[in-house]
Amino acid sequence: MTTATAPPEPAEPAVRTRSARGLVDLVFRARELSLVIALVALVAITAGVNGNFLSGQGIEDILLNTAILALLAVGQSLVVVTRNLDLSVGSVVGLVAFVTGDMLASGWGIVPGVVLGIAIGAVCGLLNGLLVSFCRVPALVVTLGTLYVIQGIGHYIAHGRQINAVDLPPGLLSLGNGSVLGIPYLPLITLVVMLAIGYYLRSYPSGREFYAIGSSPEAAGLAGVPVRRRILVAYLVSGCLAGLAGVLWLARFGTVIADSANGWELLVISAVVVGGVAITGGVGSVYGAALGALLLTTIGSALVVLRVNPFWQQAITGALLLLAISVDRVLALRVARLLRRRSRHG
Repeated sequence: MTTATAPPEPAEPAVRTRSARGLVDLVFRARELSLVIALVALVAITAGVNGNFLSGQGIEDILLNTAILALLAVGQSLVVVTRNLDLSVGSVVGLVAFVTGDMLASGWGIVPGVVLGIAIGAVCGLLNGLLVSFCRVPALVVTLGTLYVIQGIGHYIAHGRQINAVDLPPGLLSLGNGSVLGIPYLPLITLVVMLAIGYYLRSYPSGREFYAIGSSPEAAGLAGVPVRRRILVAYLVSGCLAGLAGVLWLARFGTVIADSANGWELLVISAVVVGGVAITGGVGSVYGAALGALLLTTIGSALVVLRVNPFWQQAITGALLLLAISVDRVLALRVARLLRRRSRHG
């Protein structure tokens, strides 16, 4: 006599969860695709007006100008995904560029100089992370404070001096302006960092926890996610990449002062938000942030080629920022509405 066994019930909640996640990913992947389309249209229009825009030198300049901004945007996106901000990155770049340049000019080797620069950025990121995650001070207040503290330290160390390119090792300057197979080193470094962090966030459970924290820190904590440690890691990575960006800034320009990247923190946040990383956290990718940096840089280069007043770049950047935030809000509301409708009919 055989005993009939009931078929297992379908795991409807799991199916709905995967469906919802796929819907969200699809919506925001379309956002990144729209950035690519806007970038292609901008390049095509500008090249149609001035053919030199797509010359070898023109493309190389865009890649070099984008590399440092995109590197900072990758680190910033990791922080923004957790529903926080890091306003100190520009000050860290200026401090690292000057201190590293000072050490290299006094006889340090390139490798120890690079390690020193990343270490300074790591200390700044660690300080931000400890204050935000463990002391529970609002990120805006913490990083605005450290912005001014780091600037003050930089001015105290510099005493009005500047680092000149003639005092730096030729190997460092070749890193900032050299290339391999016609591709400059700087964008290659940024590409490697972006792919590594993007793969980690997408493929590892601990990487997905950053998005869980941004979506709901309380729910993530109840699910066993180490919220404080993840936020600390996000700031630490952002600080390390800001330190690396400071070294690359020195290699790219050679002549630097203590506040070389003054004001860049807002440009970095603009690139991140324009690139589809929601300022409310939980959504976005480092690839989109890098695309946002490329779009803003290309707009600046296009305005120069078209002989448009450079002050319009700030206005356009602000308009894109407002548009990106508005689009994020509309998309979030539509996705929430679709998910509620699916849950009722699922």
